Amino acid sequence: MTGRPAIRVLVVEDDPVAADAHALYVERVPGFAVAGTVHSGAGAQRHLERAPADLLLLDLYLPDGHGLQLVRSLRAAGQTADVIAVTSARDLAVVREGVSLGVVQYVLKPFTFATLRDRLVRYAEFRATAGEASGQDEVDRALAALRAPQPAALPKGLSGPTLEAVTRVLRASGAEGVTASAAGEAVGISRITARRYLEHLVDAARAERSPQYGQVGRPELCYRWLSHR
Repeated sequence: MTGRPAIRVLVVEDDPVAADAHALYVERVPGFAVAGTVHSGAGAQRHLERAPADLLLLDLYLPDGHGLQLVRSLRAAGQTADVIAVTSARDLAVVREGVSLGVVQYVLKPFTFATLRDRLVRYAEFRATAGEASGQDEVDRALAALRAPQPAALPKGLSGPTLEAVTRVLRASGAEGVTASAAGEAVGISRITARRYLEHLVDAARAERSPQYGQVGRPELCYRWLSHR
């Protein structure tokens, strides 16, 4: 991407901690720059009226409406920025609707830096295609860069299904949070293994940890989900 202007990304995320984490992720990918960070649909519209963006990293659950409704409003106003949706929703009907509105990728929460980097790099490859295709093969290659990302690897020893199971337990715990022992028992894994997954979620800015007092002996760490949706 040398010689090309940076792709300007507007981060739209209502959770300030997650928004900051997403912005840091974007800044770490060569060829991308954060155009701004906003926490609502109205904030995104105001920002885009003042300064353009090439890509929205868009949370679908905003305090003032659904993210896809924001995309509809932007399209009606002539805004053509592409969209990568960041969401915990797994409703394929929403995915289909998003595609029709110009959502080029979906990233499911919680995700790692490697996952987002993969999506951004592939988006940049797709965006860089220009001119007239020589044939069907070239069209297919251009679309493949966007539509067929390779799954990003989790840290060694962690698996996607187990991460999803631990995440479900953590989110269900609400404000009370959950210890590694309780999470491990709920998922059917050891306390040590559960703690590795919980620490991974902390590193990904999706959870926080704090000591839990009140029992004899050393306090046990309690983990809480940072974005309850």
